[in-house]
Amino acid sequence: MSKTETGKPGRLVQIKGVDHIVLRTDSVPAMMHFYCEVLGCVEERRLQDFGLIQLRAGSALIDLVDIEGKLGKAGGGKPQQQGRNLEHFCLLLGAVNESELRQYLEQHGIATEDFAERYGATGYGNSIYIQDPQGNNVELKLDNA
Repeated sequence: MSKTETGKPGRLVQIKGVDHIVLRTDSVPAMMHFYCEVLGCVEERRLQDFGLIQLRAGSALIDLVDIEGKLGKAGGGKPQQQGRNLEHFCLLLGAVNESELRQYLEQHGIATEDFAERYGATGYGNSIYIQDPQGNNVELKLDNA
């Protein structure tokens, strides 16, 4: 078993990775622009009755839930910066130059900071934190393979 696999042989539950995350939003157009146009996700499925849009993000999904839809109303009020329940999530990127990525993000009006070496599921690698239009922290990690 490699160091990046979780769980122990013989255990009933063995996690292989993140399947999807769900983000509630009161600004579907801004979130769609950010995740699809800026980060390159692709809309995979839309369930209007539930107010749910599923975006393909590599091998995972990012689900956007409109707070005015059936699922969104079940989650309470609109997303706020006080006391968030999600610290951040990390998207693993393919090969890209750090300075070109920062320039690209800044051209889209996204504030950036310096890259730093951080540890994650694929080991150590350089990453940068940004925020989506709802204020969710998104870590973009460069693939070190």
